[in-house]
Amino acid sequence: MSATLPAHSAGLGLRRALLDELIEAPAGAFDFLECAPDNWIGVGGALGERLARLSARHPLSCHGLSLSLGGPDPLDLELLRQTRAFLDRHRAVLYSEHLSYCAAGGHLYDLLPLPFTEEAVRHVAARIRQAQDVLGRRIAIENVSTYAIPAAEMDEATFVRAVLEDADCDLLLDVNNVYVNAANHGFDAHAYIAAMPAARIVAYHVAGHYDEPDGLKIDTHGTAVKDAVWELLGFAYATHGVRPTLLERDFHFPPLPVLLDEVARIRALQAAA
Repeated sequence: MSATLPAHSAGLGLRRALLDELIEAPAGAFDFLECAPDNWIGVGGALGERLARLSARHPLSCHGLSLSLGGPDPLDLELLRQTRAFLDRHRAVLYSEHLSYCAAGGHLYDLLPLPFTEEAVRHVAARIRQAQDVLGRRIAIENVSTYAIPAAEMDEATFVRAVLEDADCDLLLDVNNVYVNAANHGFDAHAYIAAMPAARIVAYHVAGHYDEPDGLKIDTHGTAVKDAVWELLGFAYATHGVRPTLLERDFHFPPLPVLLDEVARIRALQAAA
């Protein structure tokens, strides 16, 4: 595994719709790129060649979508082996996955919430440890956006901390997801972030969300980052320190210079911290 990213680094999601623009981007426009290995494993031809060009030129972080770390089905060992080969081939500097599940007797094509229970802590932590053994590297789990909780013996922050400790893994702290969940479930976003264990935070994500008329927040990754989320990112830096930070954008792409303005805002917050 290659060296980790510098703490003061700002990245951009590597999406197929942006491939040509990313290849042509000016030097220094971003510090790293992030892709989902699940969407690239086995991809060759012109697309595979473009990915290889970008990963040879820029540090690559990888963010999985399909492991279903909290699910009831056995872990997909073949996917884990393919992921390990992908990470090694592209010298990935970080691998993260979601603290959720997406398969139960078949793939569900969504990131579904886990119950905040002791049983769920033990279940998902054991699967994270198994996945780390197969991958030969640590996983950073990401807190996910939720709209309903199946059961709760504890609050979300306590659940996340318990999984991190039991699994002995790292945390990718998604600041937008904290903001969305705090609004949807009525907790204090700043207190949640303050409760996270700084020593386990290896990176941050920021993204845009949609405000429903009734006040519900929907994590879309399809719009610009809101001012309240930028403020929360600054608070995270002040509380836990600067870490590599990724701007996530999955659709409704503006021109690349607009995205790079948001990358520059990450850099400005990092410098101010």
